[in-house]
Amino acid sequence: MESVVAFSAIAAGFMVGMAALGAALGIGMLGSKFLEGAARQPELVPMLQVRMFLMLGLTDAVPIIGIAFAALLMFGNPFLGQLQ
Repeated sequence: MESVVAFSAIAAGFMVGMAALGAALGIGMLGSKFLEGAARQPELVPMLQVRMFLMLGLTDAVPIIGIAFAALLMFGNPFLGQLQ
């Protein structure tokens, strides 16, 4: 029982960390490409900015989903019910 809880805590931490790392890399690349596009064609900045913020919101949803699954593992662990 204790090993399931311990491995669930490790899995939750790994999920949150990898989701944050992936979102940080994605948002960093998104911002750099936006700045490149804005430097090349300044007249397209309003259109690019709207699309950047849309993709930023979608990219930011990934760690939120990871945190939800980690919270499920920590507080409502479905694997503990299978042991009893």
